[in-house]
Amino acid sequence: MAAGIEDVARAAGVSTATVSRALRGLPNVHAATRDRVRSVAEELGYVASPSAASLASGRTRTIGLISPWINRWFFSNVIEGAERALRAQGFDVLLYTFEVDRQAGRPRVDPSVLRRRVDGILVVGLPLEPDEVEVLQRLGHPMVCIGWGGFGMVTVRLDDRQTALTATNHLIGLGHRRIGHITGAPDDVSPWSPPVDRAAGWRQALGEAGIEASPELEVHGHFDTPGGRASMHRLLDQVPDLTAVFAASDEMAMGAILALRDRGLRMPEDVSVMGVDGHDMGEIIGLTTMAQAAGEQGAAGARIVLDMIAGCAPPQEVVYPTRLVVRASTAPPPRGRPSVVRRAG
Repeated sequence: MAAGIEDVARAAGVSTATVSRALRGLPNVHAATRDRVRSVAEELGYVASPSAASLASGRTRTIGLISPWINRWFFSNVIEGAERALRAQGFDVLLYTFEVDRQAGRPRVDPSVLRRRVDGILVVGLPLEPDEVEVLQRLGHPMVCIGWGGFGMVTVRLDDRQTALTATNHLIGLGHRRIGHITGAPDDVSPWSPPVDRAAGWRQALGEAGIEASPELEVHGHFDTPGGRASMHRLLDQVPDLTAVFAASDEMAMGAILALRDRGLRMPEDVSVMGVDGHDMGEIIGLTTMAQAAGEQGAAGARIVLDMIAGCAPPQEVVYPTRLVVRASTAPPPRGRPSVVRRAG
């Protein structure tokens, strides 16, 4: 018959609650006691049951994960990284997602979906309004934001401004002076939102090079491929002498490439294109990008929220760098390209 938690407690000379805390790595257990409990558990072949631990502690062993999308590259990779890290510690994920409409916007976050069902919360790539942060905090659970930050929240994110500076400077270094930018949605205005920082980095790089970041050079692509395609057409209509574009995501950059093909233009001979992410398809199409470790960010957020549940003080912010990956989609600007480019067909 397999040993139970009572057998471990009796052999180690401690209570069953202490055994539970020691084996789950929770605080307020002396190091010597923790070592003794673990040694006895190993000798007796005792393996803690996550469900039993949940009943004993009153915890759900579930982390709520709020995300507006699950099918976009950044979000799916963050979710996968977080889920793997949580599963390794015996925790499940309760995914809270919703439909985001370009015209109607998104629904408000409903805290009742998570009440009494989770021990902690991860918010992925979703800038929240102050009142939404407040209602989530009222649940009394540790909360970590991944891909955005603000209002004093614990945050895992990129250095978005530096990412855009490096990307735009890459294009400037190739000789480009008419460099467009495809950003997120018009309502992406939060000072902690990645598209805001990336647009600011693009403007800063142009300004430092003595290049005007005129309004017609910036268009909204909504962080998806169809949006990138439509916005690139708009950009080419507004700026016929455009020679390069920096998109705030690889998916929008892929849409921009499709728009160039629609018009019979070549990449990079006519227009250079680069993005942000390190999308799996990027190598296939030769996309220059600012690569990020999205899965690692998800895992880091998961570890931090588990540490907070265990009573550990978290870092206020964890900032990940990006890496310039130069491929075939960027090159020096063309010579003598026609000033007006019309849609094919």
